[in-house]
Amino acid sequence: MRAEIIAVGSELLTPFRLDTNSLFLTSQLNQLGIRVIHKAVVGDGPDEMRSSFRHALDRAELVVSSGGLGPTDDDRTRQTVAELLGRKLHTDPHILQYIKQRFQRFRPGRVMPEINARQALVPEGATVLPNPKGTAPGLWLEANGHIVILLPGVPAELQALFEAEVKPRLARFAEPMRLFTRELRITGLPESEVETRVSPLYALYPNTETTILASPPGIQLHPSVWSDDAGKAERLLDEIVDRMALALGEHLFSTRGEALEEVVGRILTENRATIAVAESCTGGLLAERLTNVPGSSIYFLGGVVCYSNDLKTRLVDVPPALLESKGAVSPEVAMALAEGIRKRTGATIGIGVTGIAGPGGGSPEKPVGLAYIGIADERGPRQKEFRFVGDRDRIRLFASQSALDMARRYFLLPSYGRS
Repeated sequence: MRAEIIAVGSELLTPFRLDTNSLFLTSQLNQLGIRVIHKAVVGDGPDEMRSSFRHALDRAELVVSSGGLGPTDDDRTRQTVAELLGRKLHTDPHILQYIKQRFQRFRPGRVMPEINARQALVPEGATVLPNPKGTAPGLWLEANGHIVILLPGVPAELQALFEAEVKPRLARFAEPMRLFTRELRITGLPESEVETRVSPLYALYPNTETTILASPPGIQLHPSVWSDDAGKAERLLDEIVDRMALALGEHLFSTRGEALEEVVGRILTENRATIAVAESCTGGLLAERLTNVPGSSIYFLGGVVCYSNDLKTRLVDVPPALLESKGAVSPEVAMALAEGIRKRTGATIGIGVTGIAGPGGGSPEKPVGLAYIGIADERGPRQKEFRFVGDRDRIRLFASQSALDMARRYFLLPSYGRS
């Protein structure tokens, strides 16, 4: 079965709202052996919506939409699909009563606004899919060998409804052929270098497909294969991943789709080690990433954001003479930050970050994007210089990624961290 996903909503055509529902739906459909062949984002205009659904029905046996089931005038999905399929709309009294009760339950004493009655409209022949997390139910329609599923746009509502109502119904159409995939994460290499290292493997595995994705924190590789034999597919992916790991070397930090901070946390836990950070240009981003991992209190002792030279001295014991002679952005200060926070907290390792995130503050000698990251243990501090390119947010993100990678390599490659 082939499927198309349509995300409805004019807000999705602006830079302020991202369509995440299609990612969830694609994953779920692929697990059922249903191939997603096309995705579309369409505004709330009836002509554009009608055209999008018509073309989807020409291409695929299954059409799944998200959004446009709310109570306002621009929520036109159910009306548009009903007209396209030649179905009349009628008010479902059970849905209407449910919506009224929901308003009374969550807003005692408040009467349901009349506008919400629109959400009880159902096309002829449609199966209503209850939505326990919202007022807009989903709808399942079948026509001329096609299935059209209309789901609410709120991600929490869509996901719960899909799991409870849609997935069991689609299971009867599931095929033995499913998509199996892995997610490799790489840092410290540009996209072109990653492609150069792994592309010779493509010819060795012609029945597999590898997608490469670039983002500021690093590169992702997604090798995948469609197969009706789970064991064979997993063994094939194991083999591909092993070969990619050899090609990528120490730059590969996860074969399970983990974020770098998760990997660092696992390594720290396995080594019964702790970490503390002193940040200048990253402004607490490194500490935030470390503490985003559940259970991080086991290994993360704390951190200091010390932008001013005064606080670098008072909180992390960076000598004033060093700041005066070398400047805040210098390898010596990065090491002093790392050593100072380690001694202050008693952590196994300390990380110090200093740099120029921009857009101003740079000079020919110390341009925007220059950063120094120090790492210290009981044997003393070391540091590494980095030159990042991009805007302020990108530079700060790259600096935090590089700091995490230095912590990872400290434990994985002793010659890198402890020589």
